[in-house]
Amino acid sequence: MREDLITLSKREIERLRIIHRVMGKQMTQVKASELLGITDRQVRNIIGKTRNNGDGAIAHGNRGRVAANKMPAELEVRIGGIVKRRYPDFGPKFASEKLEEREGIKVSKEKLRQIMIAKGLWRVRRRRKEVHQWRERKAYYGEMVQMDGSHHDWLEGRGPELVFMGYIDDATNRVFGLFYDYEGVFPAMDSLERYISLYGLPRSLYLDKDSTYKTTRQPDTDELLRGKMAETQFERACGELEIEVIHANSPQAKGRIERTFGTLQDRLIKEMRLAGVRTKEEANLFLEWYLPIYNERFSRVAREEGDLHRPLVKHINLREIFCIKGKRTINNGYIVK
Repeated sequence: MREDLITLSKREIERLRIIHRVMGKQMTQVKASELLGITDRQVRNIIGKTRNNGDGAIAHGNRGRVAANKMPAELEVRIGGIVKRRYPDFGPKFASEKLEEREGIKVSKEKLRQIMIAKGLWRVRRRRKEVHQWRERKAYYGEMVQMDGSHHDWLEGRGPELVFMGYIDDATNRVFGLFYDYEGVFPAMDSLERYISLYGLPRSLYLDKDSTYKTTRQPDTDELLRGKMAETQFERACGELEIEVIHANSPQAKGRIERTFGTLQDRLIKEMRLAGVRTKEEANLFLEWYLPIYNERFSRVAREEGDLHRPLVKHINLREIFCIKGKRTINNGYIVK
């Protein structure tokens, strides 16, 4: 390109036209500042540069220069190769974290996104429009805990398909969970017992209407006499511990825990892949290390100070509560019914 040629954008050409009118006394500096969206002081600076250096001064001073912090092409190629070999299905943010943590290469999420797009490893994604109103979070830690089971191929074929029984505190986003072979009354009771042993009794549990948590049967005679609705064994156990059970009326109502499951199905799965986890036992041991790191990064401060988890009274034996209970009668023939 010839050195005496000046390349200007449409915006810069319009800016130069206005500056020439000010220099020709056809427009005031105040009016020019309004049209250009800058201060009148900046207008005076541009006029001074134009008088001293000509019309080319209207162009940005860094145009045509190589940025001082531009990444060398060799490093871009190297990074692209590493991502393609080791992190092909990682998003730019997660991949940048792993590059720094495991490869010792520090690169910003945006720069890595550009490299991945150029290599065909990432596609630009549009955000979906939110069409429902978000429910405000609870104010206190322990005020409400969302609980659900996530059925997924967590081990990506390296081991059995598992269910992640997850708990997320509504106020802080803190996550607790364990892997089980299935979602049912025993995994639900076992996981809640472990949660209580670590954190205490939450004020309420927010659940879906899976048959483990809500029954469709009619109340039996004993329940009718006590004025209670029919309940599952899990609801009965929560009632004995004075934990309020709240059932969500739609999948959208459980959006907070579903989004958390989506994040874990992305990040946790890849972390377990890198660690070579193959069994349920290894996966649960991995969670003991991983979840504190996850909570440190993704949890938030509750609106109000204080922990509403209640301590477990010493005389309460959780094993006597988290079990299957039923009432039986003995007739005159000493037969149990």
